[in-house]
Amino acid sequence: MKQIRSIYVFCSIVTSVHSGASKLPEETELTTNCSNASLRKVPEDLTPTTTVLDLSYNLLFQLQRSDFHSLSKLKVLILCHNRIQELDIKTFEFNKELSYLDVSYNRLKSVTWFSLAGLRHLDLSFNDFDTVPTCEETGNMSHLEILGLSGAKIQKSDFQKIAHLHLNTVFLGLRTLSHYEEGSLPILNTTKLHIVLPMNTNFWVLLRDGMKTSKILEITNIDGKSQFASYETQQNLILENAKTSILLLNKVDLLWDDLLLIFQFVWHTSVEYFQIQHVTFGGKVYLDHNSFDYSNTVMRTIKLENVHFRIFNIPQERVYLLFTKMDIENLTISDAQMPHMLFPIYPTRFQYLNFANNILTDDVFKTSIQLPHLKTLILKDNKLETLSLVSCFAGNTSLRHLDLSENLLQHENDENCLWPETLITMNLSSNKFADSVFRCLPRNIQILDLNNNKIQTVPKDIIHLTSLRELNLAFNFLTDLPGCSHFRRLSVLNVEMNLILSPSLEFFQSCQEVKTLNVGRNPFRCTCELRDFIQLEKYSEGMMVGWSDSYICEYPLNLKGTQLKDVRLPEISCNAALLIVTIVVIMLVLGTAVAFCCLHFDLPWYLRMLGQWTQTWHRVRKTSQEQLKRNIQFHVFISYSEHDSAWVKYELIPNIEKEDSSVLICLHEGNSDPGKSITEDTINCIEKSYKCIFVLSPNFVQTEWCHYERYFAHHNLFRESSDYIMLILLEPIPLYCIPPRYPKLKTLMEKKAYLEWPKDRRKCGLFWANLRAAIRVNLLKTREMCELQTFTELNEESRGSAISLIRTDCL
Repeated sequence: MKQIRSIYVFCSIVTSVHSGASKLPEETELTTNCSNASLRKVPEDLTPTTTVLDLSYNLLFQLQRSDFHSLSKLKVLILCHNRIQELDIKTFEFNKELSYLDVSYNRLKSVTWFSLAGLRHLDLSFNDFDTVPTCEETGNMSHLEILGLSGAKIQKSDFQKIAHLHLNTVFLGLRTLSHYEEGSLPILNTTKLHIVLPMNTNFWVLLRDGMKTSKILEITNIDGKSQFASYETQQNLILENAKTSILLLNKVDLLWDDLLLIFQFVWHTSVEYFQIQHVTFGGKVYLDHNSFDYSNTVMRTIKLENVHFRIFNIPQERVYLLFTKMDIENLTISDAQMPHMLFPIYPTRFQYLNFANNILTDDVFKTSIQLPHLKTLILKDNKLETLSLVSCFAGNTSLRHLDLSENLLQHENDENCLWPETLITMNLSSNKFADSVFRCLPRNIQILDLNNNKIQTVPKDIIHLTSLRELNLAFNFLTDLPGCSHFRRLSVLNVEMNLILSPSLEFFQSCQEVKTLNVGRNPFRCTCELRDFIQLEKYSEGMMVGWSDSYICEYPLNLKGTQLKDVRLPEISCNAALLIVTIVVIMLVLGTAVAFCCLHFDLPWYLRMLGQWTQTWHRVRKTSQEQLKRNIQFHVFISYSEHDSAWVKYELIPNIEKEDSSVLICLHEGNSDPGKSITEDTINCIEKSYKCIFVLSPNFVQTEWCHYERYFAHHNLFRESSDYIMLILLEPIPLYCIPPRYPKLKTLMEKKAYLEWPKDRRKCGLFWANLRAAIRVNLLKTREMCELQTFTELNEESRGSAISLIRTDCL
């Protein structure tokens, strides 16, 4: 038990659900696959609900009745390719639903029969039976449709037991055949008979009896070692009471004359469709088309596929003319490495010719060929080079369908093409056509395949293909979608795998009838030019084939690999007029908003104050320690007119001391020296202070400024980069009110190098912020310097000269 379970791990279980008619419940099928598991016994722990059990390709050699009794739902049992030697059908008596049983490719020598009424498919082929294993119980399986048998000896008595069964297919898979009783096969009642012969078997009697047995006869493994010579006479080649209308021969290896005799034999029978696949022939030629009797036949179709030639000496025309003089409706010779084909000089009634996968050249069409009834011609995968030659040949036919794919075809502009008016379908794919091919097309063509060529564009000077409905231009070198000015009825267009970056709008305007469009796998450039193409899919109701997996951006690089459906291209970015209008509107709105702010909120004043605050802050951050080394005792000195003293005491000083009450402020009336003049006291206060604030007003200009003008000029304290002096404009001072003797003050007023006191109290917050930023210093360091440093007297001589200058100016 442990061994079985360890093997059973190789089995896979698949559940599938099938629903029949709408009124029937769904039927669940459980498939257990234990194939190729090296099993020597049937696993004991199989799922009871298993419906399909595959035990093929194992090492089973014996079946027990208990192996399948628990599988009451079993329908399909596959036991092929094992080593089973004996089979008792009663093993499956509990499997009432079993309908498919395959025990082929085993070593069966005997079968104990038991009637399984529901069995439809039973395959016992390729086993080691001495005789065909049939009995009365086999004949009781009334539902049997497909029966596979084998046996070294085939006798009439074996088939008489099942003669009353109406079978669909009888398959005889024979490992050996030592004896065949002539007339055995016709006893069977079957639609199709398939016989797989062992090597070196005389197939002739089986062929004759098989053709008397079923409508469809297929024989596999026919070789030239079989005894064929005793049936060479015409008398033995005549067959009466034949039933077969479809004859299939596979894996045929014969001499040329033997193959020709098979054709001659079949020619005078009931066979209408004759197909030979994987045929090899050769040897000396004694029989040819001149000895072939083409009369009295119902043959309509002959197909030779995968033909191989052994080395032999045979004139080619004997082979070609044998088939073309048959004058049937349909002829196929494909995969035969055939370099040429000859036709009789008289008209033939061929309607279908298939010479695909050969090595035919243009020489085929250089002689006159009369095929007035030809409707379909397939020359796929040959060595044809000139399209105009093919057109001249086709012009003498009633051709409707032409396949010239996978050749070496080209067309030059100066070559004339003469296609029949009946031609409606052409496959010209996988050739070497350029744009000029459009000048050599049938006027009434409806379906045209030009994929995998070298086409770059569709010329505009071509004939109007008014009937064209389907056009395939995939795998070419197109850079844009072709317009429909020459294809008014075009409904299906395939241009995938070209070089189309941005499909033009001309296509959508001229191709109103197109219902199916495939533009996938092109190197799309996802810019505004592609926007209309992307929008088309939203309104086309499934028009684009392969959308959206095959529609991917190649350019620009930041969008490479993005599906077109995920690309967002706003209208405003792609419409220049809309963009200009939008910018103008925004500018007008901003201009209106700025004008409103200027009129109602004095915006210029705020901007000017903000600029001054920014400049002041920048200068303060760059203040070096060298500036702090001056002999200072005060943080700020305030000079003002007596007329403005109330504003200074109740507005200015409290707001300066608001953030730090330890700020040292110097006022000239509180720090005057009784022995000195007002000018001398003022200059002392300036030199002892880190910053100087001058409160400007008309009164200050008229009474106080004279004390400072010459001093500032003498010491060059007003520089563009200086932040030592701060001016507060308390009241507006017109420039014409400033005396000419105050050029420095006039310059400052023109440059607006001052803080302007706002009349609107709501603006005062920004004013005080600017002022505090301007006088902000490292108060701790400044305070320490004020305590450590002592007063240093200015050079009396220089001070005296400065005072005399100032006095002179004031006078």
